[in-house]
Formats: sequence, structure tokens, C-alpha cells
Amino acid sequence: MKDGLRIALPKGRLGKKACDILSKIGYGCDEMLEESRKLVFYDQEKGNTYFLVKPSDVATYVEYGAADIGFVGRDILLENRSDVFELCDLGIGKCRICVAGERDFPYHEKKHLKVATIFPNISRDFFLSTGKTVDIISLHGSIEIAPLVKLSDVIVDIVETGATLKENNLTVLEEIFAISARYIANKVSYTYKNREICKIHELLEKVRGEGND
Repeated sequence: MKDGLRIALPKGRLGKKACDILSKIGYGCDEMLEESRKLVFYDQEKGNTYFLVKPSDVATYVEYGAADIGFVGRDILLENRSDVFELCDLGIGKCRICVAGERDFPYHEKKHLKVATIFPNISRDFFLSTGKTVDIISLHGSIEIAPLVKLSDVIVDIVETGATLKENNLTVLEEIFAISARYIANKVSYTYKNREICKIHELLEKVRGEGND
């Protein structure tokens, strides 16, 4: 078995887009396209191993060396404060992290807020920079409910189209930053497998943004 790269990919839509890009640059794995419950795939030709993990775990696999490289949303990198090399923006998975709440909530006048979110670190850092004090309430799903039942004043969450907010009578009150998927590398692997990691980097730069979203 060849000692190629170990590549961590997120499950779901972002992972499928990342696989499409890898196929474009000659690093696809045909077996991954088949309907299967398998999570680990081996490419006999190049010797690379691919594995599918929960999107929020990709950076952890890369940081601790279980994977040499990975594809992950910038939100995960910032929230987890991952100790990895962020090599390039893939131009896919574009969305925004925003503060949202009920339309009539006096957000800009408030000096103290109750904030429900799956991004406690990002939220805390952002509001600290604005001079507001906050109570952070960590949730793991259905965040839009929080302001409606008065668990929180506002939420901090990923917004793509805004349709879910609208359906729940919420609106974007402030944008924190735009996010997209990134190509990342383990710091030790970047030294010892630099040639292959940099080759992929160069190829990704060439195809970045070419109809990937």
C-alpha cells in the first residue's frame, strides 16, 4: 500500500462539492461516488486515503494528524481556533454568520444581550469587539426558536438565503462575516509531505470559483 495523503472530507453537500473539485484536479476517488455506508476509501492509483467525517470534526482530524489535509468551513476553523495551516479559499459553501432576531427588537440600542448560538467563541469575540456585554447560551440546533420563546434576545447563526429566518419571523440584524470552505493542512504533514500538498494547492487555485457554487 502506497503511503499517500490522508484526506478528511465533510459529509453532506459540502463534501460532495469538495469531491467534485478533487475530481477536476485529478484527485478524485471513484469509489466515493458509489452508494455506500463506507466512511474510508483508498485510491490504489495515487495511494491516497479519503475519509468522511462530520463537518465540524474535519479540522480536529487534521490538527491532530489523523489527516494530512482537509476541506472545512471557515466558521469551524474560527470557532474551534484550530491549529492548522489554512492554505486557500475554495470558493464553495459560501454563506454568512449573522446576528438575527425579531424585526422590532431594538438591537442597536441594547448594551447587554442574551445570545443563543452554536458558535459561542465567535459570538463572544464579536460582541466584545462591539462593546456589548453578553450572556452566551449554547445550543445545538433549531436556534431560530430561541428568540420566539424568549430564551434569548438574538441568535448568531449561519445564514445562506435567509428563508428559514423569514419563515420564523426573524431578520438579519447585523452581519459578522462571510464564510466559505477552506483547504487546510496539518502543520507537520506540510513539512514532510510538502510537495504533494503544495501541488494540490496550486491546482485548487487554478479551478477556484469556476462554477463551484
